[in-house]
Amino acid sequence: MAKHIALVEDDLALRENYIAALTAQGYEVSTYVDRTSAQAAFTQSLPDLAIIDIGLGHEHDGGFAVCQFLRQQSASLPIMFFTARDNDIDTISGLRMGADDYLTKDISLAHMLARVAALFRRTELQQMPTPEASESETINIGDLVVDKHRMTVTWQETSIVLTVTEFWILFAIIERPGHVKSRDQLMSASKMVVDDTTITSHIKRIRKKFVHIDTDFDALETVYGMGYRWRL
Repeated sequence: MAKHIALVEDDLALRENYIAALTAQGYEVSTYVDRTSAQAAFTQSLPDLAIIDIGLGHEHDGGFAVCQFLRQQSASLPIMFFTARDNDIDTISGLRMGADDYLTKDISLAHMLARVAALFRRTELQQMPTPEASESETINIGDLVVDKHRMTVTWQETSIVLTVTEFWILFAIIERPGHVKSRDQLMSASKMVVDDTTITSHIKRIRKKFVHIDTDFDALETVYGMGYRWRL
């Protein structure tokens, strides 16, 4: 079955270009020109991936509101911002709201399609049959339990729901606890090509989710100038 992508974009010419490129790859695409129509549709059913522009008509930050609405509906639905706004404030804001990726419209359509495909590859594990217990790949580090196949994370026996990108960043760090993973290694693990600010924003969001459960949480450590590691 074709993957269903929701495209929230108010510019007609750009919208038609994206539809053509995405449908040529075999995706089913639904489009929305503003926040109201998008949220009304998402109330009825959710897509497999949402691609959202930030500025929607007269709403300067309408796309942020759509992202927040989607995150309330699903903690793990892949969300990508695709916008002309290329600045650190918007990038950080988008990622803190739970987006998995943030692209600017100066990149090629081929690059955008590659990032869409990468997000879908990472979500496919969630649809795979659950392996037998003997085949499970579970990492236990103190209070942390991570199941790679089920893409589940628990801390102190409490479930933590991560986005697709957050999960793979965390998994890359805990594969070798105590060892520093550079930002380049984390980008490779999560199949992203982004700047340091983007990785930092994802790390901060992951930490926040652990701290919400355990106010004394300090296991995810920043090694300044080098990267991140899971403290033993």
